[in-house]
Amino acid sequence: MLILTIVQIASAILLIIVVLVQNQGAGLGAAFGGEGNSFRTKRGAEKSLFYFTIILSIIFLGTALAGVILQS
Repeated sequence: MLILTIVQIASAILLIIVVLVQNQGAGLGAAFGGEGNSFRTKRGAEKSLFYFTIILSIIFLGTALAGVILQS
């Protein structure tokens, strides 16, 4: 149970860092129609960060569900 908690905390911290590092390329101006470059492909490091975010979120969700199941 302790290992599960440590994995969940580590994945949460890494997930926060990866999300903050990602450059969305669209600020508030794009929300109000200021930028027309909304459809573009992810390349290089941006693509790797995108996949790493998905993997970390799956790990976080899995550990959270496993923690709930093991506690009940």
